[in-house]
Amino acid sequence: MTDSQQQIVPGISVSSSGQASVDPSLADVLFDLELQLEGPTELPVDVEHVQAAIVLAGLNGKLAPDKPLRSNDPALADTLTIHVRNEFAKYGGNVGTDN
Repeated sequence: MTDSQQQIVPGISVSSSGQASVDPSLADVLFDLELQLEGPTELPVDVEHVQAAIVLAGLNGKLAPDKPLRSNDPALADTLTIHVRNEFAKYGGNVGTDN
C-alpha cells in the first residue's frame, strides 16, 4: 500500500482519487457476505455492493482498519446492511464506474 492509500480493512484500501483496491484473497469472504446481505436487505446484492458498503463504512469510521473481515461477524453484517440499503436508495444499486 502506498502513502496515498487509506486502508479500510486489511486487504481493502482506497487511493486519494477514490479508487478501491481489493486483495484477491478476500473473494470468498466478500461472496459469503453478498449471500448474507441479500436476505436482510431484500435487494439483489452483488460483490461490488459489498465492497462499496465496506469502503463507505470504513470511511465513516464504522470499521476498524486493522480488523480483518469475517463473514461470520453479525455486527459487520448489520453495519453493511445499512450501507447496502443506502447505496440502493441513493444510487439505485449502481456502484461501479461503468454504471
